[in-house]
Amino acid sequence: MVVTEEYVAVDRSKRVSPQEIADVLRERIRAGDLKVGDRLPTQAELAEQFGVERGSVRQALRLLHEDGLLSNVSKGSPPRIAEQTTPRSEPQPTMVGLSPRLTEALSVPHVRIDVVCHTAETLMLALGEPLRLIHDGRLSPDSISVRILVPSRDITLAFPVPVEGRSKDDPVHQRWLAMRNAQGQVLQHNLRALRSTHGIDVKVAFRALPFTPPIKMYLLNGEEALIAYYMLTRREEEWESQTLDMYDALGSQSLLFSFEKRAGDRDAAFVEESQKWFDALWETITTDLTLS
Repeated sequence: MVVTEEYVAVDRSKRVSPQEIADVLRERIRAGDLKVGDRLPTQAELAEQFGVERGSVRQALRLLHEDGLLSNVSKGSPPRIAEQTTPRSEPQPTMVGLSPRLTEALSVPHVRIDVVCHTAETLMLALGEPLRLIHDGRLSPDSISVRILVPSRDITLAFPVPVEGRSKDDPVHQRWLAMRNAQGQVLQHNLRALRSTHGIDVKVAFRALPFTPPIKMYLLNGEEALIAYYMLTRREEEWESQTLDMYDALGSQSLLFSFEKRAGDRDAAFVEESQKWFDALWETITTDLTLS
Protein backbone atom coordinates (compact mmCIF):
# COMPACT_ATOMS: atom_id res chain seq x y z
CA MET A 1 0.00 0.00 0.00
CA VAL A 2 1.21 3.50 -0.88
CA VAL A 3 0.05 6.23 1.49
CA THR A 4 -1.72 9.04 -0.35
CA GLU A 5 -2.17 12.69 0.51
CA GLU A 6 -5.39 12.16 2.48
CA TYR A 7 -3.35 10.46 5.21
CA VAL A 8 -0.91 13.32 5.76
CA ALA A 9 -2.69 16.56 4.87
CA VAL A 10 -1.94 19.39 7.32
CA ASP A 11 -2.80 23.03 7.84
CA ARG A 12 -0.79 24.99 5.25
CA SER A 13 -1.47 28.40 6.83
CA LYS A 14 1.81 28.31 8.75
CA ARG A 15 5.34 27.03 8.23
CA VAL A 16 5.57 23.38 9.25
CA SER A 17 8.68 22.19 11.10
CA PRO A 18 10.32 18.77 10.68
CA GLN A 19 9.17 17.88 14.20
CA GLU A 20 5.57 18.75 13.33
CA ILE A 21 5.75 16.65 10.16
CA ALA A 22 7.11 13.76 12.19
CA ASP A 23 4.38 14.24 14.82
CA VAL A 24 1.61 14.12 12.20
CA LEU A 25 2.98 10.92 10.67
CA ARG A 26 3.64 9.43 14.11
CA GLU A 27 0.04 10.03 15.13
CA ARG A 28 -1.22 8.39 11.94
CA ILE A 29 0.95 5.36 12.76
CA ARG A 30 -0.32 5.27 16.35
CA ALA A 31 -3.95 5.51 15.18
CA GLY A 32 -3.48 2.69 12.68
CA ASP A 33 -4.06 4.84 9.58
CA LEU A 34 -0.53 3.88 8.56
CA LYS A 35 0.05 0.17 9.10
CA VAL A 36 3.16 -1.97 9.23
CA GLY A 37 4.49 -2.45 5.72
CA ASP A 38 2.73 0.59 4.22
CA ARG A 39 5.00 2.66 1.99
CA LEU A 40 5.14 6.44 2.47
CA PRO A 41 4.97 8.82 -0.50
CA THR A 42 8.23 10.04 -2.01
CA GLN A 43 10.09 12.92 -0.39
CA ALA A 44 8.95 15.17 -3.23
CA GLU A 45 5.31 14.23 -2.64
CA LEU A 46 5.61 14.76 1.11
CA ALA A 47 7.28 18.12 0.56
CA GLU A 48 4.37 19.16 -1.65
CA GLN A 49 1.77 17.88 0.79
CA PHE A 50 3.31 19.69 3.76
CA GLY A 51 4.35 22.79 1.81
CA VAL A 52 8.01 22.50 2.83
CA GLU A 53 11.42 21.88 1.28
CA ARG A 54 12.68 18.33 0.91
CA GLY A 55 15.28 18.96 3.62
CA SER A 56 12.49 19.32 6.19
CA VAL A 57 10.96 16.06 5.02
CA ARG A 58 14.31 14.27 5.30
CA GLN A 59 14.74 15.53 8.86
CA ALA A 60 11.24 14.36 9.77
CA LEU A 61 11.88 10.91 8.30
CA ARG A 62 15.14 10.71 10.20
CA LEU A 63 13.30 11.44 13.45
CA LEU A 64 10.78 8.68 12.76
CA HIS A 65 13.54 6.27 11.79
CA GLU A 66 15.42 6.99 15.02
CA ASP A 67 12.19 6.15 16.88
CA GLY A 68 12.06 2.80 15.09
CA LEU A 69 8.91 3.67 13.15
CA LEU A 70 10.33 3.52 9.61
CA SER A 71 12.46 1.07 7.68
CA ASN A 72 14.24 1.38 4.34
CA VAL A 73 15.12 5.04 4.95
CA SER A 74 17.76 6.21 2.43
CA LYS A 75 17.52 2.96 0.46
CA GLY A 76 16.54 4.66 -2.81
CA SER A 77 12.79 4.17 -2.41
CA PRO A 78 10.15 5.58 -0.04
CA PRO A 79 10.42 4.13 3.48
CA ARG A 80 7.91 1.70 4.93
CA ILE A 81 6.25 1.60 8.32
CA ALA A 82 8.48 -0.65 10.42
CA GLU A 83 7.49 -3.74 12.36
CA GLN A 84 9.09 -2.48 15.54
CA THR A 85 8.05 0.79 17.17
CA THR A 86 10.44 0.94 20.13
CA PRO A 87 12.94 3.84 19.99
CA ARG A 88 16.19 2.60 18.48
CA SER A 89 18.29 4.71 20.83
CA GLU A 90 17.20 2.68 23.87
CA PRO A 91 19.19 -0.49 24.52
CA GLN A 92 16.87 -3.48 24.78
CA PRO A 93 17.21 -7.14 25.76
CA THR A 94 18.82 -8.93 22.84
CA MET A 95 15.80 -11.15 22.22
CA VAL A 96 13.58 -8.04 21.95
CA GLY A 97 15.89 -5.75 20.01
CA LEU A 98 17.47 -8.10 17.50
CA SER A 99 14.44 -9.30 15.52
CA PRO A 100 13.36 -5.87 14.16
CA ARG A 101 16.98 -5.11 13.22
CA LEU A 102 17.17 -8.36 11.30
CA THR A 103 13.86 -7.59 9.61
CA GLU A 104 15.27 -4.29 8.40
CA ALA A 105 18.53 -5.90 7.34
CA LEU A 106 16.64 -8.47 5.25
CA SER A 107 14.74 -5.74 3.41
CA VAL A 108 17.66 -5.07 1.03
CA PRO A 109 18.43 -7.18 -2.07
CA HIS A 110 21.80 -8.54 -0.88
CA VAL A 111 21.94 -9.33 2.83
CA ARG A 112 25.13 -9.86 4.83
CA ILE A 113 24.98 -10.88 8.49
CA ASP A 114 28.12 -11.58 10.53
CA VAL A 115 27.81 -12.85 14.09
CA VAL A 116 30.06 -13.55 17.07
CA CYS A 117 28.22 -15.50 19.75
CA HIS A 118 28.40 -18.35 22.25
CA THR A 119 25.64 -20.37 20.61
CA ALA A 120 23.25 -19.48 17.79
CA GLU A 121 20.17 -19.63 20.03
CA THR A 122 19.27 -15.94 20.05
CA LEU A 123 19.96 -15.52 16.35
CA MET A 124 17.89 -18.62 15.55
CA LEU A 125 14.90 -17.31 17.52
CA ALA A 126 15.21 -13.69 16.38
CA LEU A 127 15.16 -14.75 12.72
CA GLY A 128 11.72 -16.29 13.19
CA GLU A 129 9.79 -13.10 12.40
CA PRO A 130 11.83 -11.93 9.37
CA LEU A 131 11.69 -15.47 7.92
CA ARG A 132 7.91 -15.41 8.35
CA LEU A 133 7.81 -12.11 6.44
CA ILE A 134 9.82 -13.70 3.63
CA HIS A 135 7.36 -16.60 3.46
CA ASP A 136 4.48 -14.07 3.45
CA GLY A 137 6.09 -12.24 0.52
CA ARG A 138 6.67 -9.03 2.46
CA LEU A 139 10.46 -9.39 2.31
CA SER A 140 12.20 -10.65 -0.81
CA PRO A 141 16.01 -10.50 -0.71
CA ASP A 142 17.93 -11.92 -3.66
CA SER A 143 20.77 -13.30 -1.53
CA ILE A 144 21.59 -13.89 2.13
CA SER A 145 25.11 -14.50 3.43
CA VAL A 146 25.49 -15.43 7.10
CA ARG A 147 28.84 -16.03 8.81
CA ILE A 148 28.90 -17.14 12.44
CA LEU A 149 31.81 -17.40 14.86
CA VAL A 150 31.30 -19.63 17.91
CA PRO A 151 33.78 -21.13 20.41
CA SER A 152 35.60 -24.29 19.43
CA ARG A 153 34.55 -27.53 21.10
CA ASP A 154 38.19 -28.23 21.93
CA ILE A 155 38.94 -25.23 24.14
CA THR A 156 38.44 -24.85 27.87
CA LEU A 157 35.50 -22.45 28.02
CA ALA A 158 35.57 -19.56 30.47
CA PHE A 159 31.80 -20.10 30.79
CA PRO A 160 29.55 -21.94 31.25
CA VAL A 161 31.44 -23.79 33.99
CA PRO A 162 30.40 -25.89 36.99
CA VAL A 163 30.36 -23.95 40.24
CA GLU A 164 32.33 -26.73 41.95
CA GLY A 165 34.97 -26.88 39.22
CA ARG A 166 35.43 -28.99 36.11
CA SER A 167 35.54 -32.75 36.10
CA LYS A 168 37.12 -35.01 33.49
CA ASP A 169 33.73 -35.64 31.87
CA ASP A 170 32.28 -32.14 32.23
CA PRO A 171 28.47 -32.31 31.80
CA VAL A 172 28.23 -28.50 31.62
CA HIS A 173 30.55 -28.47 28.63
CA GLN A 174 28.67 -31.36 27.02
CA ARG A 175 25.38 -29.52 27.46
CA TRP A 176 26.81 -26.37 25.87
CA LEU A 177 28.24 -28.34 22.95
CA ALA A 178 24.93 -30.12 22.31
CA MET A 179 23.10 -26.77 22.35
CA ARG A 180 25.66 -25.10 20.08
CA ASN A 181 25.40 -27.85 17.48
CA ALA A 182 21.61 -28.30 17.60
CA GLN A 183 20.81 -24.60 17.42
CA GLY A 184 23.32 -24.05 14.65
CA GLN A 185 21.83 -26.89 12.64
CA VAL A 186 18.28 -25.54 13.00
CA LEU A 187 19.42 -22.06 11.98
CA GLN A 188 21.30 -23.46 9.00
CA HIS A 189 18.32 -25.56 7.90
CA ASN A 190 15.81 -22.68 8.20
CA LEU A 191 17.96 -20.36 6.11
CA ARG A 192 19.00 -22.87 3.46
CA ALA A 193 15.36 -23.90 2.99
CA LEU A 194 14.81 -20.47 1.40
CA ARG A 195 16.75 -21.71 -1.64
CA SER A 196 14.08 -24.21 -2.61
CA THR A 197 11.03 -22.30 -1.36
CA HIS A 198 11.90 -18.82 -2.67
CA GLY A 199 14.93 -19.19 -4.94
CA ILE A 200 17.07 -17.06 -2.63
CA ASP A 201 20.84 -17.54 -2.88
CA VAL A 202 21.65 -18.47 0.73
CA LYS A 203 25.10 -19.11 2.18
CA VAL A 204 25.59 -20.06 5.85
CA ALA A 205 29.06 -20.74 7.28
CA PHE A 206 30.43 -21.39 10.77
CA ARG A 207 33.97 -21.10 12.05
CA ALA A 208 35.40 -21.94 15.48
CA LEU A 209 36.98 -19.41 17.81
CA PRO A 210 39.99 -20.42 19.94
CA PHE A 211 38.63 -18.38 22.88
CA THR A 212 35.40 -17.65 24.77
CA PRO A 213 33.94 -14.34 23.52
CA PRO A 214 32.85 -12.07 26.42
CA ILE A 215 30.42 -10.29 24.09
CA LYS A 216 27.98 -11.10 21.36
CA MET A 217 28.03 -9.00 18.20
CA TYR A 218 25.84 -8.75 15.12
CA LEU A 219 27.05 -6.92 12.00
CA LEU A 220 24.25 -6.15 9.56
CA ASN A 221 25.02 -5.30 5.93
CA GLY A 222 28.14 -3.40 6.97
CA GLU A 223 25.83 -0.58 8.14
CA GLU A 224 25.05 -1.45 11.74
CA ALA A 225 26.88 -3.09 14.63
CA LEU A 226 24.93 -4.48 17.57
CA ILE A 227 26.81 -5.46 20.71
CA ALA A 228 25.79 -6.98 24.04
CA TYR A 229 27.84 -8.10 27.02
CA TYR A 230 27.42 -11.61 28.35
CA MET A 231 26.40 -11.15 32.00
CA LEU A 232 27.37 -14.13 34.14
CA THR A 233 25.06 -15.52 36.80
CA ARG A 234 24.85 -18.64 38.91
CA ARG A 235 21.96 -20.88 37.96
CA GLU A 236 20.76 -24.45 37.99
CA GLU A 237 19.36 -26.44 35.08
CA GLU A 238 18.17 -29.99 34.60
CA TRP A 239 20.06 -31.85 31.87
CA GLU A 240 20.08 -35.61 31.21
CA SER A 241 18.77 -36.49 34.68
CA GLN A 242 21.31 -34.20 36.34
CA THR A 243 20.97 -30.86 38.08
CA LEU A 244 23.77 -28.67 36.76
CA ASP A 245 24.91 -25.93 39.13
CA MET A 246 26.89 -23.55 36.95
CA TYR A 247 28.06 -20.07 36.15
CA ASP A 248 26.46 -19.17 32.84
CA ALA A 249 25.25 -16.22 30.76
CA LEU A 250 21.69 -15.63 29.61
CA GLY A 251 22.53 -14.01 26.31
CA SER A 252 18.94 -13.30 25.28
CA GLN A 253 18.57 -10.97 28.27
CA SER A 254 21.78 -8.99 27.68
CA LEU A 255 21.18 -5.37 26.68
CA LEU A 256 21.83 -4.80 22.98
CA PHE A 257 23.51 -1.54 21.94
CA SER A 258 23.24 -0.28 18.37
CA PHE A 259 25.82 1.67 16.35
CA GLU A 260 24.88 2.84 12.85
CA LYS A 261 27.08 4.34 10.15
CA ARG A 262 24.47 6.97 9.39
CA ALA A 263 24.49 8.21 13.01
CA GLY A 264 27.79 10.07 12.63
CA ASP A 265 31.55 9.66 12.49
CA ARG A 266 31.89 7.98 15.89
CA ASP A 267 29.31 5.29 15.18
CA ALA A 268 30.59 4.87 11.61
CA ALA A 269 34.11 4.24 12.92
CA PHE A 270 32.80 1.67 15.40
CA VAL A 271 30.91 -0.20 12.68
CA GLU A 272 33.91 -0.19 10.34
CA GLU A 273 36.39 -1.33 13.01
CA SER A 274 33.98 -4.03 14.20
CA GLN A 275 33.72 -5.37 10.67
CA LYS A 276 37.52 -5.36 10.31
CA TRP A 277 37.80 -7.20 13.63
CA PHE A 278 35.33 -9.86 12.52
CA ASP A 279 36.97 -10.28 9.10
CA ALA A 280 40.40 -10.62 10.69
CA LEU A 281 39.17 -13.36 13.04
CA TRP A 282 37.42 -15.16 10.20
CA GLU A 283 40.52 -15.15 8.00
CA THR A 284 43.24 -15.87 10.57
CA ILE A 285 43.01 -17.72 13.90
CA THR A 286 39.59 -19.36 13.53
CA THR A 287 39.21 -22.90 12.16
CA ASP A 288 36.75 -24.85 10.07
CA LEU A 289 33.68 -25.99 11.97
CA THR A 290 31.30 -28.80 11.10
CA LEU A 291 28.20 -29.00 13.27
CA SER A 292 27.55 -32.55 14.43
